[in-house]
Amino acid sequence: MAVYEKAMRPEDLTRLFVERANAGDAAGIAALYEEDAVMAYPPGAQTVGRQAIRELWEKVLAARPRFEPEPPLPTLISGDIALTSTPPKDGAGARAQVVRRQPDGSWLRLLDQPEFVPTAG
Repeated sequence: MAVYEKAMRPEDLTRLFVERANAGDAAGIAALYEEDAVMAYPPGAQTVGRQAIRELWEKVLAARPRFEPEPPLPTLISGDIALTSTPPKDGAGARAQVVRRQPDGSWLRLLDQPEFVPTAG
């Protein structure tokens, strides 16, 4: 099993995601999530659990998409829970994650909303 760099700050998770996605490393992306994490993707659906998240990213990364770093908005931290977010470079919607500090001091994603797309009202 690969040994991955751990996110020692909540903001590290986004950087590590981009690095691993661009390397085509679905297992590395899944390692950024808690075992029972929930991801709101694909749009309109949920992917639940680290293994399902890995399988989803294996499919997505097969097309070799390229991800660009996005500057984070200020992180909100309350004890061992934090909210991280980034505005997408294309200006469409937003991204947000609830992350939790682990016993070793690192952080993992618990809830991931990779796209908030405004709905027609």
